[in-house]
Amino acid sequence: MSRTVADINRIVGTLHRTGRQWNPTAVSAVAQDSRDPFRILISCLISLRTKDEVTAEASARLFRLARTARAMMRLPAIRIARAIYPAGFYRTKARTIKRLCRTLVEKHRARVPADLDTLLTLKGVGRKTANLVITVGYGKLGICVDTHVHRISNRLGIVKTKTPEQTESALRQVLPRRHWIPYNDLMVTFGQNVCKPISPLCSTCPVNGLCPRIGVGKHR
Repeated sequence: MSRTVADINRIVGTLHRTGRQWNPTAVSAVAQDSRDPFRILISCLISLRTKDEVTAEASARLFRLARTARAMMRLPAIRIARAIYPAGFYRTKARTIKRLCRTLVEKHRARVPADLDTLLTLKGVGRKTANLVITVGYGKLGICVDTHVHRISNRLGIVKTKTPEQTESALRQVLPRRHWIPYNDLMVTFGQNVCKPISPLCSTCPVNGLCPRIGVGKHR
């Protein structure tokens, strides 16, 4: 099923209107609070394979200890780990965060790079994290694709891809640019509340009439 720009606009517009009732993601909450690219970057690293409520609390604890790359670099890795526990892989993330902060201080004047290619040179920063920093932290055009964005974009027939990387590339071709920055937060909250990975809530879905349910078996 091929989606027109009009279809995509209707889907995104409907989700924008109904999405106001859903809580923002933990990283978006950080962004709304500060718009600080450094805090967004660190929160995103903590969020990997971690529930939003855990990410929010872990990020808050860590930022009470340090809010800049210089200050966080001085923290022992064990103290960072204790602050972000019980985030998934918290010990590994603590070492990654400390190493990343040192790199920012030594190579980037303690500032988070504002371009995608440079962000991707930082160890521990993948395309999802880099795009989130670019879009939410700096307000630049980019498309952040995680498992929710990949799954839902395919379910809706907006793209037909097998990996998040392919989804990002395909969305850059079909998604109107005005939707690029908010698309990730919109699809993540939609995926958490309605379009779940298993047995999505199709009966209460605001875009049920626009969705071909590609790849959906059991639903409610």
